[in-house]
Amino acid sequence: MKRIKIFISSVQSEFSAERAMLTDYIRADVLLGKFFEPFIFEEIPAYNHSPQQVYLTEVEKCDIYLGLIGNLYGYEDEEGISPTEHEFDLATQLYKTRLIFIKSIGEEARVEKEKAFIRKVEQHIVRKTFVDLESLRTSVYASLIRYLEEKELIRWQPFDADFNNGASIDDLDEAKMHNFIYMARRKRNFPLPEDTQPEVLLKHLDLIDDNGRIANAAILLFGKKPQKFFITSEVKCVQFYGNVVEKPIPTYQIFRGDVFQLVDQATSFVMSRVNNWTGTRSEGLTAEVPTRPELPLDAVREAIVNAVCHRDYTSNASVQVMLFRNRLEVLNPGGLPYGLTIPKLHVPHKSLPNNPLLADPMYWNGYIEKVGTGTEDILKKCKEYGLKEPEFQQEEDFRVVIWRNEDESDQETDQKADQKALEWGNVTTSYSDNKTDQKTDQKTDQKIEEEGEYPEIIMLLSANPSISREEIAKELNLSDSAVKRRLENMKKSGLIKRVGPDRGGYWKIVSKTPKQ
Repeated sequence: MKRIKIFISSVQSEFSAERAMLTDYIRADVLLGKFFEPFIFEEIPAYNHSPQQVYLTEVEKCDIYLGLIGNLYGYEDEEGISPTEHEFDLATQLYKTRLIFIKSIGEEARVEKEKAFIRKVEQHIVRKTFVDLESLRTSVYASLIRYLEEKELIRWQPFDADFNNGASIDDLDEAKMHNFIYMARRKRNFPLPEDTQPEVLLKHLDLIDDNGRIANAAILLFGKKPQKFFITSEVKCVQFYGNVVEKPIPTYQIFRGDVFQLVDQATSFVMSRVNNWTGTRSEGLTAEVPTRPELPLDAVREAIVNAVCHRDYTSNASVQVMLFRNRLEVLNPGGLPYGLTIPKLHVPHKSLPNNPLLADPMYWNGYIEKVGTGTEDILKKCKEYGLKEPEFQQEEDFRVVIWRNEDESDQETDQKADQKALEWGNVTTSYSDNKTDQKTDQKTDQKIEEEGEYPEIIMLLSANPSISREEIAKELNLSDSAVKRRLENMKKSGLIKRVGPDRGGYWKIVSKTPKQ
């Protein structure tokens, strides 16, 4: 079979690393390498023709024109046109398949001619954006797989990119998509505006095809009821009294919802059930209370994000989070991608996500800091905390083990807690066991209202702007009326505001400091 030729174009001085990466990646990939042959100008030998003529000849020969656009316009000929724009024009004239990827940077950094070129491109095709090498690779992969499917050269794709689920856009929650854009713009400078229509967002994220079919990833990210389509897309959380799996079990919960909700709920489950050292106010009522949980929040969250994002969704098993007396275990069904081993997880390694269309939106919303560094971040955060080095295990499931502070007796546990607390200064030790009686709840609520501080609610709203009042009450062990009163006071103080209706809207954090 004749291989499909891809012409990779850009301003030569701007994306040399990206062009080289894409060329190597396409050739080395087991699937893409069978179908595609990339071309970049750097690989051609000396030739008795002008560079521009060589470029245009290669455009004529190619099947796919892949253009990378940044902030430079490039060399201009006597007509004031750059080679890249000439190449795009010829590809358009010859009805070539055109895939355009634009670097996500501040508009002020682009030269005016490059801005005009982008506007011209947008009149012809839907373009994609990328942030770094990994996000570019993910987007190019999705586009090339879609090309092969449209040409009916393959009929298989990763689970998250499959469209054969029977879902329609009516099965997606529009408010969740607006929340996603709001958070992605705030955290990662996402290029689409907040009033973007759902279909445009889905197209931008490669989550809908030209026939209106919805990708599995769209349901997992924005579905009204994701478990209606994927029953095992859930997280089972359980706490044990000892260090082995045995009854009695003090707490067992099954969380359902979209992938963002699963991560938030499972993380809250763990962090509300580990030791938490809380300080006293040393600078008056307005001073922030110092707190330090027993386990690093970032490491716990990263382990759960990896499990939810990279699991095998074709498995009948679910993600499991198990909290023992001496450790936290996070299990996800599936194995490491081919070529990735346990030792490689301890050092910088390539990103090989099992579900690339899930990974990209989770990056935009701040759930993944940088693709490929998750396990390293877990190791780093636990080391900074002075904990025993976490373990990564691959058996029937992939397992992350984060060790708690070991103790030989309750007395020694208290002594260690007090000693650790002293390092933070003026602190007392308390244990968060999710059991707060009504009297304590009322006292805490009154104290927080008097002091005008709402750090717990601010944290919950930051993680999930569409969280309901009932969910806040459950997370903080407060009554519904207490949460309602706090939210009203926070709105009056200028901390937050409600965007949209009570049902279907979301919370927007205006300030973390109340108005005087």
